[in-house]
Amino acid sequence: MNATSQAVFISYASQDAEAAGRICEALRTAGIEVWFDQSELRGGEAWDRQIRRQIHDCRLFVAIISAHTEARHEGYFRREWRLAVERTADMAEDVPFLLPVVIDDTRDATARVPDRFREFQWAHAPDGRVPAAFVEQVQSLLVEPPSRASTGSISPSARRVQRDAPSRTKRRSLILGAPVAAVVVVGVAYVAIERSGFLRRGPVPQLTMAVRTTTPAATKSIAVLPFIDLSEKHDQEYFSDGLTEELIDRLAGAPGLKVIARTSSFEFKGKNEDVRSIARKLDVANLLEGSVRRSGQSLRVTAQLIRAADGTHLWSHSYDEYVSDIFKVQEAIAEKVARELESALDSGPAERAQTTNLQAYDAVQKGTYLRRRSETGDDDKALALFQEATRLDPGYALAWEKVAGVYFFKGYMGVLAMADARSQALSAIQRALAIDPNLAQAHALLGSIYRDFDWNWRAAKDEFDTAARLDPNGGYGADAGYLNWILTGDISSEIASLQQDLVRDPLRTGTLFGLGISYWAGRRYAESADTYVRLLELNPRYSGVASLYAQSLLFMGQYENALATALSDPDKSSQLGVLPCIYWKLGRTAESDTALRELERDAAKRADNVAEMTACRGETDQVFVWLERAYRERQAGLQNVKFDPYLLSLHQDRRFQALLRKMNLSE
Repeated sequence: MNATSQAVFISYASQDAEAAGRICEALRTAGIEVWFDQSELRGGEAWDRQIRRQIHDCRLFVAIISAHTEARHEGYFRREWRLAVERTADMAEDVPFLLPVVIDDTRDATARVPDRFREFQWAHAPDGRVPAAFVEQVQSLLVEPPSRASTGSISPSARRVQRDAPSRTKRRSLILGAPVAAVVVVGVAYVAIERSGFLRRGPVPQLTMAVRTTTPAATKSIAVLPFIDLSEKHDQEYFSDGLTEELIDRLAGAPGLKVIARTSSFEFKGKNEDVRSIARKLDVANLLEGSVRRSGQSLRVTAQLIRAADGTHLWSHSYDEYVSDIFKVQEAIAEKVARELESALDSGPAERAQTTNLQAYDAVQKGTYLRRRSETGDDDKALALFQEATRLDPGYALAWEKVAGVYFFKGYMGVLAMADARSQALSAIQRALAIDPNLAQAHALLGSIYRDFDWNWRAAKDEFDTAARLDPNGGYGADAGYLNWILTGDISSEIASLQQDLVRDPLRTGTLFGLGISYWAGRRYAESADTYVRLLELNPRYSGVASLYAQSLLFMGQYENALATALSDPDKSSQLGVLPCIYWKLGRTAESDTALRELERDAAKRADNVAEMTACRGETDQVFVWLERAYRERQAGLQNVKFDPYLLSLHQDRRFQALLRKMNLSE
């Protein structure tokens, strides 16, 4: 067998990229074909297919082991390891495949690796520097049977247990209390709400996903890091955050300039991380950072543009102005950065509506800060600030949009009666658009009102299309894509839009959350499960994943795994959204009955979810009792009824067709 005709796959943690590169270079010099990933993990089905295909087709899987892999409970390299182990379960015993390589003083006997790794001989390559004997060992493994370690081999049945065991359930997170019936609408609304800052989230832990980029990003790419509050009282964080967001929005309008969105940039707030590491994770060539010092009406803003490859300061400047000149400072910084990156700012989406009233501007910035902080009572405090801004400047369109957003959120989450929330939100958003018809986010929010409160599909589509036209980089394509699924059952456009959003905002966990739900809605259950795993690698405490992950496993027929995953969710209410069906599929009827009765007690908000669980149990008449209740109460999840995977068996029932007609979904 010709060794050069067989590829080697090198799997490594991002911190070990240099050592892995040395190993790759040595093997390629010897004429061995190597698949060595050097690009950032973008996410999405195309990326997953490529990884799976390479691991499936490679002749030898080289796993780089070090203190970095020992310290990481999660990381993309561990997913690659799992795929490699799963492949060995289907291979002949005498086929060489795995080669663990230790690059530091990590001990073979105690290394935290899959048990399967211990069945193969290990190699050592300190810091990736390999002697000729190492290359010869690789060449021999490509053409000769491997030498097994003394532990022997795993029986086929044992491998099957290992492959099917719920190994991922130890890293589940909390799940929203929203009904599982509403998962698709929750997912899309989650992205939309997160875009405007109207979402409660716990603190985001240190990133754990192994993102690796060793080649320079495109020159015309930038991330604006959160400006630091250096004011004497350290009470201007809302102001510095607001300045950062304004700069992101201003730069995002430059043609040909890739600008990382707020969510990903703010992941690094308060973290003392090397600029080169940040740039690799965000796949940008430049970073803008700075500080704000405010005292009374005096303002000093310092900004500096950094080339990430070598840390060189391309430009820096300090602005000493009055606070009332903050808009002039924002424009000056944005235009200077754009000139340095050879981009123009004279085209792109219309600028966000502004105000000349500093007090109104301040109120909006404080309210936005509170909404993102999301502590008890912050909703109402933020609403009062937004309303104060509209009083101070009735022509401040953005303030009216913020008011509408709070009311929409309250109605969507059931905090406020739907009719009251709709009335207040619609009134405020109409005021915003009367002032500034080109405010993209206002059109998107109006579309959400039409879709989620009115079930007016045509009007919703018009508003989403308008938002996307006004701001092509605003991420509004997912709204239109979700609406298309509601009407046609084709969710491909939403999935494509979410995947594209990950390019601009690679660390936005809300986008991954929506993507996982969209895969499930499109009956692509394995991809849905994989997406939830990737999300948890970024944030193990992310709210809203465990029971949804269990739901994906349920539809894959992995009932035991689904049960273990659901029960790992600490939120019992969320478990109930899927447990009645899981228990039923396992033949545990009594436990299914108990779980369903508990779910029914919360039917005021979850009638659509109860309908799903009764559909799973084959109780068709009861399904329509609950669907009718959800219709009367206009529960959000019901808009998914036409293509809900739980309800597909009902499509020929005349009662189902009657419901679709009442919801204007029969066409």
